[in-house]
Amino acid sequence: MTITQLQYVLAVAEHKNFTLAAEKCFVTQPTLSMQIQKVEEELSIQIFDRTKKPIQLTEIGQKIVNQAKNIVNEANRITDIVEQQKGFIGGEFRLGIIPTVMPTLLPMFLKNFIKKYPKVHLIIEELNTEEIIQRLNNGHLDAAIAATPLKEEKIKEVVLYFEPFVAYIPENHKSFPKNEIEVEDLDLNEILLLQDGHCFRDGILNLCKNVSNTEKNRFQIESGSFETLIKLADEGLGTTLLPYLHTLDLKEKDKVKLRNFKDPKPAREVSIIYPKNELKIHIIDALRTIISAVVKGAIVFQNVEIISPTQKK
Repeated sequence: MTITQLQYVLAVAEHKNFTLAAEKCFVTQPTLSMQIQKVEEELSIQIFDRTKKPIQLTEIGQKIVNQAKNIVNEANRITDIVEQQKGFIGGEFRLGIIPTVMPTLLPMFLKNFIKKYPKVHLIIEELNTEEIIQRLNNGHLDAAIAATPLKEEKIKEVVLYFEPFVAYIPENHKSFPKNEIEVEDLDLNEILLLQDGHCFRDGILNLCKNVSNTEKNRFQIESGSFETLIKLADEGLGTTLLPYLHTLDLKEKDKVKLRNFKDPKPAREVSIIYPKNELKIHIIDALRTIISAVVKGAIVFQNVEIISPTQKK
């Protein structure tokens, strides 16, 4: 069997459809089907149960797919080994970034990175943490920028920076007169949160110790963007928390509503994460160096307490 045949098997396993898999592999459906059939004949087993809709892996097929992922990934890394040996920093690099980091961090480092490493073809996707983990494990991403620690067995985490939580408190709120606030000043019933699926939301849940006592009344309003949460807070519908870098671009009239927490300030840990068997370390190191340099000048907080990005049950 060949690497190409294994790639066809993986495509069908992922998309559960021969026609769609053929399109993704840029071949005709009969060609892809014939090559997969050759693999099955060579092994004298059936990889896919074609009687089910959508197509399903057989028990032995699942084991073959697991091994095929390793083989294809290792084969793809041969080029990486050669480029690393030559000191060449270039080629395609697929990077995922979580939504609450993408709008603030990407403009800070992307122009500098492209200028310094013009031969790297960055493919950047905005993905939530769950999607990032899945794609890293499936070999569909080379690295990602996400809130950590995630403690995933097959993923390595390298910290880029610590970003404090900052409270946004409208003028009519009881805590507005305070120069700094404490976690105890937060009332989860009135905090406006991002929609479910955002790890920044889970960080807030973990920050507030009274979550279990407010199960029935919380989260009457949730949104997909910080901008909407700020507008809702200004309408007197509650307060919200923002990541520090997001506050830098607020208008001056809105910055007066920001309140830092007393030390140690609750913060999230933002890291570049990648599979432990990743060989494009030269590009990862280049990204880490560029990002760390630009963020170092923007975040000056030192005394912080890291809040988990994964929701505690």
